[in-house]
Formats: sequence, C-alpha cells, structure tokens
Amino acid sequence: MSRRKSPPAPLERDAKVVVGAFLVSGVVHLVKPEVFEPTMPAWVPAHREVIVWSGVAEIAGALGMVFRPTRRLAGAASAALLVGVYPANVQMAADALRGSNRAFQAATLARLPLQLPMIRGALRAGR
Repeated sequence: MSRRKSPPAPLERDAKVVVGAFLVSGVVHLVKPEVFEPTMPAWVPAHREVIVWSGVAEIAGALGMVFRPTRRLAGAASAALLVGVYPANVQMAADALRGSNRAFQAATLARLPLQLPMIRGALRAGR
C-alpha cells in the first residue's frame, strides 16, 4: 500500500511578496545594473560585479523559496541577502536627502523599515 505525499505547504503571503520582489529586482540587477550603482557604498569593491551577483542571488533565492526541497536554505539565504544589502538602502536614502526630489526621498526612507517584513517573509518561507 503506497502512501500519498501531501502537497507542499503553500507560501505565506509575505513570502510570496519576497519572491515577487526578488524576481523583479534580480532581473533589473542583470538587465540595468547601472540603476543600482549610485546606491553602492564607496567601501564596496567592484560595484558592477557585486550588483550583478546580487541579482543572481535574488533570482536564485526567489526560485529556491518556490520549491519545497530548497525552501529552508533559500529563505535563510534570502534573509541574509536582505540584511547584507541594507547598507545600500541606507546610502540611497542618505543620497536622496541631499537632493530635491521629495517623492524619491519619501520612497527611499519608507523602504528602510520595509526591509524588516521582507526579512520576516524570507525566514517564514523557510519554515
């Protein structure tokens, strides 16, 4: 008598948001890396290469969270990536505050606390 495997648990909504955001952002990292160059802190070497590889990491993390066998590792790695890129988001907000574009300033500042639910979503995907 064979036992039927139960289907994998669906991703929680917050994990789905992380997957979608990582897929979109990862593609932009690969197709238009110059978009992210102004956000790179000066102390990070090889800006273009770091941007491209972080895009690859985002896509790999997103795909890994979709599939049950890799979900735990991908969720943890994606959360680590979000923590790792946080300095770039802080740099982007600081740079925006020196400019005059109020909408961009608001968006970059609002993005900073949104990292926390993204990290939580990535970790929840791994459960």
